[in-house]
Amino acid sequence: MKKSISSILVAAALTVSSTSVLAENSWKDTANDAWIDGKAETTLLLNGNLDSFDINTDVKNGKVTLTGKVDSEVDKALAEELIANLDGVKSVDNMLTVVNEDREEDSSAMQTLKDTKIETVVKTKLLFESEVRGRTIEVEVKNGAVTLTGNVDSDAAKDLAGAIAKNTNDVKNVVNKLKVSNS
Repeated sequence: MKKSISSILVAAALTVSSTSVLAENSWKDTANDAWIDGKAETTLLLNGNLDSFDINTDVKNGKVTLTGKVDSEVDKALAEELIANLDGVKSVDNMLTVVNEDREEDSSAMQTLKDTKIETVVKTKLLFESEVRGRTIEVEVKNGAVTLTGNVDSDAAKDLAGAIAKNTNDVKNVVNKLKVSNS
């Protein structure tokens, strides 16, 4: 009988302690989600290109769900990109509805955005690669095609710069017009 009472007391103690740990983790997760939600709302509010009053955010375990309406696909992509880059965000479920879509204009704007992103990523990679002297290389992007111009020290540096550009996401092809200087 004493053993069964002891067993019941131990089981009760374990249940209470595990419940308090679960409650503590739940509280921390809820606080973290509230913090992310506040950052998301503030980020959207401070962005001058979006009407943040038409965008709602909901956060659950670091996953942000965007609902509401925006004027274009560009605005939809911008909202998602802004939120995805916040600390603590694990994923974004973009359920925004586009209400005033002008497909031709949006398509052009999206391509311009994508080209700008590609140019920035390629230029950054080249700047961080000490073997190619990225400061002397110009990067131009049009419809996913990257053109490299400027001077490099060797054929190997020219090939490396071309490979860096080619291995960047969304690049369709690379035109390598780099010149090997004899200095």
